[in-house]
Amino acid sequence: MGGRGSRGGEAGRRRRSAFRDVPGRRPGSSGGISRERDPARELIFEDIAAAAAAESPLWADALRPEPARELEPVFSPLVPDTQLALGLETIYEGYLLHYGRSRLFDPPDADVALLLGDALLAQGLVLVAATGSADAVADLAELLALCTQARADDADGDGAAWAATAALLGEGGLDEARAALRDARDPCPLERLARDRAGDDAVEAALTAHALRLV
Repeated sequence: MGGRGSRGGEAGRRRRSAFRDVPGRRPGSSGGISRERDPARELIFEDIAAAAAAESPLWADALRPEPARELEPVFSPLVPDTQLALGLETIYEGYLLHYGRSRLFDPPDADVALLLGDALLAQGLVLVAATGSADAVADLAELLALCTQARADDADGDGAAWAATAALLGEGGLDEARAALRDARDPCPLERLARDRAGDDAVEAALTAHALRLV
């Protein structure tokens, strides 16, 4: 993967500075995470766009004009750690290029969309690995395998898998709930874990936003 240029580095510095005084979890009616518009979290998208453009001119050409970009975090608000949140949202953007509607890119054809999606999945995993959390990397690998199977089986539950993985990223405790989705096509245990950790309001908002982005 190509190195990030000065645009990517500057975006990262702005994002980290903006995040210093922004707690990942805030008190709310459900004890969960605030889903109010958060300019600090929207800076994640500057990092995603800059990293993609730095890696390949093909990805740069696929970027939407800035006014047309949809700066709506979906599952990263469930992740309290900022670097993990960036990695997860990068991976999710890649997932949308495979299975949904991208927020940042408008690839010229399906082949470019597939390749760009793969590139973002790889970039996101590199970002997560850079935190030193092997457990978080393993969680995301399990998530992608689980979602790929669910999509192939035309089964529901990828949203619950994303929500639970985001809320408990790197912490463990997901194996039994994953098995319920994989073996019985039952997403309820994963959704319960997400709601217990992040709160009903935050998880409901993430699941609703996710459903609207799928194709």
